[in-house]
Amino acid sequence: MELRGKQKRFLRSQAHHLSPLFQIGKGGLNEAMITQIEEALEKRELIKINLLQNTDEIATDVAATLEKEINCDVVQIIGRVLVLFKASSKAANQKLSIDVRKL
Repeated sequence: MELRGKQKRFLRSQAHHLSPLFQIGKGGLNEAMITQIEEALEKRELIKINLLQNTDEIATDVAATLEKEINCDVVQIIGRVLVLFKASSKAANQKLSIDVRKL
């Protein structure tokens, strides 16, 4: 699902108060972390990821990898913080995606 401008703006406002759920350190982005991120997105739909100072990863590269691997949308990249959105496949977890579709 490609997000439009209004949808991204709404998601950015919702993510403002969130704290980063994952931190990518010197180990980098690996398969286990990608799986955990995908499971967290299934439950929460909107998460933040922080890249620590000791990592060699670049935020745009991590965003591109995650978009390709788990088919999520990158809402925002500010410095070393990524905001990711993916609509949940379970109806019980679809809180934000219902509001996003209305916009």
